[in-house]
Amino acid sequence: MDIFDKISQNMGPLGQHQKMAHGYFAFPKLEGEIGPHMKFRGKDHLVWSLNNYLGLANHPEVREADAKGAQEFGMAYPMGARMMSGNSNHHEALEQDLAKFTGKQDAFLLNYGYQGMVSIIDTLVDRNDVIVYDAECHACIIDGLRLHIGKRFVYQHNDIESCRKQLERATKLTSQTGGGILVITEGVFGMSGAQGKLADIVALKSDFNFRLLIDDAHGFGTMGATGAGTHEAQNCIDGVDVYFGTFAKSMAGIGAFVSSTETIVNYLRYNMRSQTFAKALPMPMVIGLRKRLELLQSKPELREKLWNIAATLQKGLRERGFNLGVTDTMVTPVFLKGELNEATAITMDLRENYSIFCSIVVYPVIPKGLMELRIIPTAAHSPEDVQVTLDAFSEVAEKLKAGYYKEQSAVNV
Repeated sequence: MDIFDKISQNMGPLGQHQKMAHGYFAFPKLEGEIGPHMKFRGKDHLVWSLNNYLGLANHPEVREADAKGAQEFGMAYPMGARMMSGNSNHHEALEQDLAKFTGKQDAFLLNYGYQGMVSIIDTLVDRNDVIVYDAECHACIIDGLRLHIGKRFVYQHNDIESCRKQLERATKLTSQTGGGILVITEGVFGMSGAQGKLADIVALKSDFNFRLLIDDAHGFGTMGATGAGTHEAQNCIDGVDVYFGTFAKSMAGIGAFVSSTETIVNYLRYNMRSQTFAKALPMPMVIGLRKRLELLQSKPELREKLWNIAATLQKGLRERGFNLGVTDTMVTPVFLKGELNEATAITMDLRENYSIFCSIVVYPVIPKGLMELRIIPTAAHSPEDVQVTLDAFSEVAEKLKAGYYKEQSAVNV
């Protein structure tokens, strides 16, 4: 069969809906200043879909740093990959600051979070090593696992006994191959809002020999006493061997980093193909990221406001009978029972009649028969934004219960 013919007959689980979804449910266009109030299709909306946790995207000091960086260096500098011609004092200074902040000896900047995690896994392990990972790990981790030509064992989500059993299997296998064991989990699971059980996994080191890699994309800047991450929040900084964080969430930027011992970071620095053969982060972004990190550390009130908004929102939703699952972080999933047509109808109702923009998550990301309205609180939101949302969600829930959305159609979006 011709490859293009095959693709046209099977566009994938999400792609099969692209004619109806594109531009509205998928690839929507939000316009205006980044914040809790933006325009969608020309109308003002209250937005709960941006991972701008600390509200830094349009902070005046950030905007000034970004602009000065662009004015001084332009967007092209430095030219080339870091190893060849793209290194700078600013890149190295940011790495040193990140290492210190996350409690590690060294850190290495990465161009993109997704690409970075895939490449970290590919670089750390070989065919003799075994990976043990959480069943609900992010897609970037799953894609990294696909590159691993050795064995991998999955444990049930946040189930420490299941993790123990897989470590027993991995230990038996590595005793034959002479390899090592890498455990991978997340600090904060982005869909459910649950924290990974980092401290409990670290405790398993008393019985097993393994190293622990965590993806803390949502935890970096938001979790812990200083915002250093979920490993700080769970008091197990030293037990996390390789820490990965992104700039796309609390830092409102582009790129990522990995921190660990000096030896391990240098190994990654000289062996990660995704970085060796890719252009360095542009200087304006690096300078802007240094300012973002400075504000993250010097203005704890931003993190406090984020948590106040999240707590008020979650308390109000639970009091009104909504199912938020097991979240114990700022990520706020609202689970409702219904099918795809009801999910699209609810999303349209919220956007068209309540001017509330939030993301909808359906199968295959979550089980069939469920839909998730995923709310991302930020420090830029207000108590008034929360109240408006609570009232709207209560009305929508009553409509869903009455069967209103079963008859609605999303074909004319």
